[in-house]
Amino acid sequence: MSQVAYHGRPIVCQKGANAPMDATNEAGALAALTRNLRWAWSPEVQALFREIAPERFRQLRNNPVALLAELPGELPVGTAARAEALRRRLAAYLESDRTWGDTWAHALGPRPVAYFSAEFGIHESLAIYSGGLGVLAGDHLKSASDLGVPLVGVGLFYRDGYFQQRLDAHGWQQEDYVVADPAKLPMARATDREGEPIVVRVEMRTGTLHARVWRLDVGRVKLFLLDTDVEGNSDGDRALTCRLYGGDQHVRIRQELLLGVGGLTALRAAGIRPSVLHLNEGHSAFAALEMARVLMEEEGASFEDAVDRVARLTVFTTHTPVPAGHDRFRAELVEEHLGPLRDALRIDEHRLMSLGRVDPNDPDETFCMTVLALKLSRRVNGVSALHGQVSRRMWHPLWASRPKHEVPIGHITNGVHVPSWLAPEMRQLFDRAFGSGWIERQAEPETWAPIEDVDDAELWAAHRVLKRQLIDFVREHAAREANKRGEGEEVVAACREVLDEDALLIGFARRFATYKRATLVLSDLDRLDGLVNDPARPIQLVFAGKAHPRDDGGKKLLQDIHRATRDPRFAGKVVFLENYDIEVGRALVRGVDVWLNNPRRPLEASGTSGQKVVLNGGLNCSVLDGWWAEAWDGRNGFAIGAGGVHADPAIQDQRDSEDLYRALREEVAPLYYRLGPAGLPVEWIRHMKRSIRTLGWRFGADRMVADYVRQCYLPAAMVTQREMDYR
Repeated sequence: MSQVAYHGRPIVCQKGANAPMDATNEAGALAALTRNLRWAWSPEVQALFREIAPERFRQLRNNPVALLAELPGELPVGTAARAEALRRRLAAYLESDRTWGDTWAHALGPRPVAYFSAEFGIHESLAIYSGGLGVLAGDHLKSASDLGVPLVGVGLFYRDGYFQQRLDAHGWQQEDYVVADPAKLPMARATDREGEPIVVRVEMRTGTLHARVWRLDVGRVKLFLLDTDVEGNSDGDRALTCRLYGGDQHVRIRQELLLGVGGLTALRAAGIRPSVLHLNEGHSAFAALEMARVLMEEEGASFEDAVDRVARLTVFTTHTPVPAGHDRFRAELVEEHLGPLRDALRIDEHRLMSLGRVDPNDPDETFCMTVLALKLSRRVNGVSALHGQVSRRMWHPLWASRPKHEVPIGHITNGVHVPSWLAPEMRQLFDRAFGSGWIERQAEPETWAPIEDVDDAELWAAHRVLKRQLIDFVREHAAREANKRGEGEEVVAACREVLDEDALLIGFARRFATYKRATLVLSDLDRLDGLVNDPARPIQLVFAGKAHPRDDGGKKLLQDIHRATRDPRFAGKVVFLENYDIEVGRALVRGVDVWLNNPRRPLEASGTSGQKVVLNGGLNCSVLDGWWAEAWDGRNGFAIGAGGVHADPAIQDQRDSEDLYRALREEVAPLYYRLGPAGLPVEWIRHMKRSIRTLGWRFGADRMVADYVRQCYLPAAMVTQREMDYR
């Protein structure tokens, strides 16, 4: 035997028939694959590790790093050769200079875009995300990598991550936390130019906050995560980055100070001088103030000049049309935490507070992070066309002298990272239909046109395989969670019998915020009974999602769904999947027939889950809000209502409920069950093809990132090149 150290643990590789390479090379190839998070969107790498130890790999949340740390002595035949081939493919990907970015974004050069986000959803094993905002940020990094756009990510390392969800006997959500082990993640300490580990120090009135910095390689993109669990911090400060969206206002402002000020400091320590700051939501807006401080220190600029120049190189994406989603802090909290930065900026308390107030002279107005980001950015966008309109109305008071339509907030509609969400079975079909290299041409409408020529039976067969996989996943997942709760063999056995692969399957999965109205379809249980148990055209529903730990309204919705799953009328036909995460979401968007989305218009800024469904042949049934308002054409899915908004939310909810039941009863179910001579739902398949053809190219993250490059990054970078050649 020989041993190879990895993360300080010995990997023992048995020589013999099952180990064709020497142990050092074998383990080295496998280790090389795990060190870069490119494996998160590489089905081939995932398949390689899954075949080594299928059940254990699932238990480790599909994490190759964790599996490698406990590799068995003997590996399946051919593992070494496959690992080496994949390692070479990874190296070629990382070293290529023939990318879209090399052609279109080379002007960013050695000064990359710095993309700040409070959460990043890259893979289920790295639990530093809560929902759509984080998954969108993860997809942004992945597409920037694939396109070759010079970009670095900045966030926080939440050791406990977001919570693990479980329901008690009454269906009330309980939260558990699992401490992450950096040794089982593809993380390493970030170092400065001398190779020393970076430690960031952020000054506050009450003392100094220390943070170490981790680096993750996400394909070609580097992601830096700050972690306060270090010597020199108080117990409270050590726990500061413990949990995502946990704690009170005191915790939140410290996290955001660390993200913005500490994040930019970490980049500079690593020798990275960004040409553009991209603030993904207002949480990181303090980065713009820190950039202004750097200009004043290094160039002797005045505060007003520094702020003006920083604003011209800052891009701000707002995601939240809900007032409660915008962080606000009292003046004393701002002074306590930003006092030293304010001193360095040479401004008084009133001037600092005015930057976060709509009315600079209102002493009772709190400091709003979104207002700060809006004032310190020249390029601001919502995340769909409708959200752009909503944002212009919402923030019009900041530009009160202008008509609302001239408020300088545009939009770039969100998209999803195609390789991450496209099922392997559908990828194979697309490879045959679209030709080699189609994934690099995914943002071109012509790429998707050949889907119309795919044989109906072939497309339907691929969808049926994915639906079968989803039902198997739901059954096993539900049985596993029931077993954890100790519900007994009868309940566990019943979980393994839920759902029918021949019945119309509708999925709903997202954060359980009240405006998303998860229970709209449950508003009339007798009518739902008629749909679910229709002898000719039955429907079935799968729900998943988490409520914020402090959102009792969201928890109540979840409890209502749990109660419906226990109703004898819906047993085995309405299912709730606990502990929603990327893995659960991936299974759902790949296998459902229909994706249901019914937010209270216009409060859904964009929504991206339905875009993932499109890639896999599912159809959307949605309120005309967010991305669907600009996607639906009457033949590529289904609309709930006509886009109207009533001043009374209760009346709007009642109308939308009626429209939802009508759509399911009169449009969705009849189309699904209407079979042609060959036993295929020909009209349904025609909708599937139109959905893929008209929407696949428009709502990918490659298109989204390219839009940011052309509309935001390159114009902002020109400011840096002309005026900000600071050392």
